[in-house]
Amino acid sequence: MDVKAGHPALAEPSLGIVDGGVHRSTLRIYVEDTDAGGVVYHARYLNYFERSRTQLLASLGFGLHTLMSRRDESWRAFVVRRADVRYVAPARLDDVLVAQTRVARLGGASIDFDQRLLRDGEEIASGMIYVGCVDRNGRPRPLPGEMKEVLQQTING
Repeated sequence: MDVKAGHPALAEPSLGIVDGGVHRSTLRIYVEDTDAGGVVYHARYLNYFERSRTQLLASLGFGLHTLMSRRDESWRAFVVRRADVRYVAPARLDDVLVAQTRVARLGGASIDFDQRLLRDGEEIASGMIYVGCVDRNGRPRPLPGEMKEVLQQTING
């Protein structure tokens, strides 16, 4: 059933907000994210970073589904080419975290993201995630012009 039509009291999931060039969104830690001791498995942080990057792009009007639904040579996708993650403290079951993402650098066919996870204002993990823009065949292709312009504005504040 359509959320809007069937249940007007239910809200769509939030894409977070972009303020001062930084995207912020919240996430809750569920049992599926944790080991038997209630501690988040280290690889799940990459999922949280991925979600935050996707929400940043969508909140700026660049939903990945739209880019990947194009039927012409403008089809684009993003692939992680490198991820440097620093773990400071464990996230635990039922924690509410704030994910912060900002564009650190734009290249012709790449975006470098500076990402952080905070609990109660304290950083528990950070990462530099380096993504490349590719075509259907996995070959590097320039970022879409409009996207690059908007992302550059987030860098410049």
